[in-house]
Amino acid sequence: MIFLDLALKNLKRHWIRSLLATTGIIIGVLAIAALGIMGNSINLLVANVISDVGDTVIITPHVAAGTGDFFGDPRRAVQSTISQSELDRIARVSGQNRVIPVQQSAEEISFGDESGYATIIGLAADDSNYLLDVREGQYLRQNSPGCLVGHYLAREWALSPGSRVMIGNESVRVSGILEERGFAIDINPDYALVVDEGWFASHFSRSDEYDQVIIKVENINDIDTVKQAIDHQMNRRDTVVDITDSRDLLTQYQQIYDQITVFLIGIGAISLVVAAVSILNVMIISVTERIREIGILRSFGATRRQVLVMFLYESMILGVVGSAVGGVLSVLGGILISGVAIEVLTTGTSFGENATIFDFNAILYVSFAILFGIVVSTVSGFYPAWKASNMTPIEALRHE
Repeated sequence: MIFLDLALKNLKRHWIRSLLATTGIIIGVLAIAALGIMGNSINLLVANVISDVGDTVIITPHVAAGTGDFFGDPRRAVQSTISQSELDRIARVSGQNRVIPVQQSAEEISFGDESGYATIIGLAADDSNYLLDVREGQYLRQNSPGCLVGHYLAREWALSPGSRVMIGNESVRVSGILEERGFAIDINPDYALVVDEGWFASHFSRSDEYDQVIIKVENINDIDTVKQAIDHQMNRRDTVVDITDSRDLLTQYQQIYDQITVFLIGIGAISLVVAAVSILNVMIISVTERIREIGILRSFGATRRQVLVMFLYESMILGVVGSAVGGVLSVLGGILISGVAIEVLTTGTSFGENATIFDFNAILYVSFAILFGIVVSTVSGFYPAWKASNMTPIEALRHE
């Protein structure tokens, strides 16, 4: 306890120097834990969103190269579509599962003084009833010129059932306002207009051509079977369509997330290493200034081990205090950063309202950052402490 008291008194005596060294540890711990919590909360959000549509298989036309260039210049890539005959083949091998063809394009729309480009989604009337939820008004009717307006587009433009919007040069009545749908792997109608496939075909002069096909699988355990059947039917000779489901997206996202997490933690670790250098410098200065004190302690019978422990106490105290403060700040910072990130990613949708920020992994990030900060601080003070403990009493007392 005597040597612990001496260590505390020295840190208090040089409190500015101690504060600067501690600040480095705080920043390092904060960087590791807060960034880890943020990444973890976003990962939980995306995993939850994707799992909500776990019964969905998406089929899109394979991108075809416009020229025979070996390297496939992306500037000359052309997007193909799924034809009616290909849709029929997909439907045949999909069994009893619901097959929903989707057409998409973009068009200038206007309402009063508001104007801009929006996505136009073409769906069969009964498919729109199955896939989407109407908050106000009515669903589409077959071959009806009405349209459904996405939640956020309707809110921004103050649209309601009965309003009339211009799509290109055509005036279309708003049949209904959709419920907020948020992020999805199939279609995202929150800022879009949904029209009947017949109206879409006549307006854009596109019939029997589809941009994607959505399959709602009744039994989730049959997803692989459905995908294999479609792949065997469509891609036997050449790759005609790309087939994916929510699990593929989740796997890809988690791989990217893991790489980003390692990168972020690496940045935090670098800041901790910089802080360790600062503590090393502080401890070397402390040993240099107290050589005569070391000589007096040794002459009064203090052992090398006791002198070593005294200086290790100093670096350990700096690490414990800095890591503890950094851990508390990282929790607060993690909540703030995660909230902002989730708000941006979900654009205020209902998916962000119940997003989980803390789980076991988040606690692990904080614990790891605190432990890492303490260990790095203690290790950085070991060499100066060892150097001080190996001084002989005579050598220390003669030092000027």
